[in-house]
Amino acid sequence: MALRQIREEGDEFLRKKSREVEIDDITSEKIQSLIDDMLETMYNYKGVGLAAVQVGMLKRVIVIDVEDEKGPYVLINPQIIKTKGEKECDEGCLSFPNQFGKVVRPTEVIVEFYDRNAKKVKLKAKDLLAQAICHECDHLEGILFVDKVLAGTLEYVTPEE
Repeated sequence: MALRQIREEGDEFLRKKSREVEIDDITSEKIQSLIDDMLETMYNYKGVGLAAVQVGMLKRVIVIDVEDEKGPYVLINPQIIKTKGEKECDEGCLSFPNQFGKVVRPTEVIVEFYDRNAKKVKLKAKDLLAQAICHECDHLEGILFVDKVLAGTLEYVTPEE
């Protein structure tokens, strides 16, 4: 495993749309290594989720860990097929260090994806997991959380040394 550099605010690569992973490639060493590196990178920077585009790969791969009994989650070629409810949430992003704002996200989602073993999965997610899935799926489309921040709520926090 290796720590990958996270692309940050102002990097136009973050605005690119990611490409699907071919089913036959999911279990390849290249994709499995990417997943492992993404998990290590996410944990190192104390994130909840990370999309491959954030580490310079235009692949539809995301990793999420909301510290529940089922995580970490690896979602390949995720598609949100249903949403329910909505709520205002505080949100940040590893690509926008020390910036936080309020966004509106669904309270529940149903997402279909392939796991790292190329098994098709349908997952019903609520609350923080649903929020993280929506946030990371936005990354795959080149949409950033700052695009959705409610007017006047973006704030900058000075990092603790």
